Amino acid sequence: MASVAARPQSVLFACTLNTVRSPMAEAIARHYFGREIYFASAGLKRGEADPFAIAAMEEIGVDLTRHKPHTFEDLEDSNFDLIVTLSPEAHHKALEFARAMAVDVVYWPTPDATAAQGSREAILDAYRDVRERLTARIMELLGRARSPSA
Repeated sequence: MASVAARPQSVLFACTLNTVRSPMAEAIARHYFGREIYFASAGLKRGEADPFAIAAMEEIGVDLTRHKPHTFEDLEDSNFDLIVTLSPEAHHKALEFARAMAVDVVYWPTPDATAAQGSREAILDAYRDVRERLTARIMELLGRARSPSA
């Protein structure tokens, strides 16, 4: 676990369309650490709001309905301590984006839930899996064990 002093003060989560993985990560991180750390998310391209991502996050009491997909070019602030990439394409873009900055870029391979097929419940399970993986990684990164009631 990271000590509070070692925590980044600003984190950007990046994926391909900024509609599922990166907004979920941003919302989860903000839910647990929003008063302590600045979070943002961006994608290579601007996608559309994803109803399954919204539903999966709603299950844990996190509202994703107000998320507006952003691209790297939309970012008002590019001074991040850490960029966490969630897709290979976003990782390449982040490395290019951060080339002239003192910023750490890490890659968390994260499944693309939009590729899930089957019943509504099977698809939603894929989104839940992404949500749970991201929650575990964020808690590990930012140094707080997840409480059983969360």
